[in-house]
Amino acid sequence: MDYKKSIPNSTVTRDMNALCEDTGNIYETVKIISKRSNQISVEMKTELEKKLQEFASYTDNLEEVFENREQIEISRFYEKLPKATLIAAQEYIDGKVYHKNPAREKLKK
Repeated sequence: MDYKKSIPNSTVTRDMNALCEDTGNIYETVKIISKRSNQISVEMKTELEKKLQEFASYTDNLEEVFENREQIEISRFYEKLPKATLIAAQEYIDGKVYHKNPAREKLKK
C-alpha cells in the first residue's frame, strides 16, 4: 500500500461541521476514522515486520551485535511515514472509506 502519496505529515485543522455532514454525528465520524486508522496501523505493522523478518538473526549470542544498513533504512522509512490517523482522515475526506450503520438502516425500514 502506498502510504506516502499527498498526505501531509503534520497535523491539519479540519472543519468539524464538514466532516460530520455524511453521518450527521461527529462522534460517529470519529469512530469511523478511528476504526480505519486501526486497520491502516495493523497493515503497516505487518508490512514492516515482514520486511524486517528477512534480517532476523536466530543466534543466541548476545555479544554479537551488528548494524544492518538496509534494516536501518527500512525502519527510517516507516518512521517518516504519516501517522495512521492522518491517512484515515484523508481517506474519509476523499470518500475512500466505506461505512454503514446497521442501527440507522433499521430506522429507515
